[in-house]
Amino acid sequence: MKKADLLTGIIVVLCLLPFFLFQTVWDGYSQMNENHPYIMAFIKFAILATFGEMLALRIKSGVYYKSDFGILPKMIVWGFLGIWIAFSMKLFATGTPLVLEKIGANGLTAAMSESFSGWKLLGAFSISLMMNTSFAPVFMTVHKITDTHIQQHQGLLKSLIIPIRIKNILPQLDWKTQWNFVFKKTIPLFWIPAHTITFILPTNFQVLFAALLSIALGLILAFASLKR
Repeated sequence: MKKADLLTGIIVVLCLLPFFLFQTVWDGYSQMNENHPYIMAFIKFAILATFGEMLALRIKSGVYYKSDFGILPKMIVWGFLGIWIAFSMKLFATGTPLVLEKIGANGLTAAMSESFSGWKLLGAFSISLMMNTSFAPVFMTVHKITDTHIQQHQGLLKSLIIPIRIKNILPQLDWKTQWNFVFKKTIPLFWIPAHTITFILPTNFQVLFAALLSIALGLILAFASLKR
């Protein structure tokens, strides 16, 4: 283990420790979640998803940071992607049970706010299935485009105000890996089961768990890169 790995582990522990040691910290966090869910979504994804990409870089290159990595641009982009994710989760979690009730799944909406049951598991799976087969591929492609754009501008902060040349970036993407691995394997084998768990959790934990899963996204993309 390198010193950088040890230091990273210590920093992670020190950041998490106050939530377990001090009730006031946890209460303040819970209140912010309740009152400002989308601001909190921005913060969670900005920190956790960017950290996931740093872990991916560590796996691929042996370091957590490179000059063209662009931590600040990535954090800002991930923050706005986090708001998009939080909004979409709310949309699918509300709409999917209502649609299923129209075709005979009576009581599904009520079951989603109650304790765990087979009915709630079915609802969570349905929400995850709909979100990951419609929203997720678009989201993953948008993330890949923004990530490529930041890299093309050496990770500089000005990449946030330079127009993204999508028509130039799209042909450069590795669509073989994107389809054969990211879409065809990770969505059914990882993301649908993982987000089924997400929607079983209490509402105030769902976005946090999704943000933690974004770390897994970074690791998955790292292994996809190694595979390529």
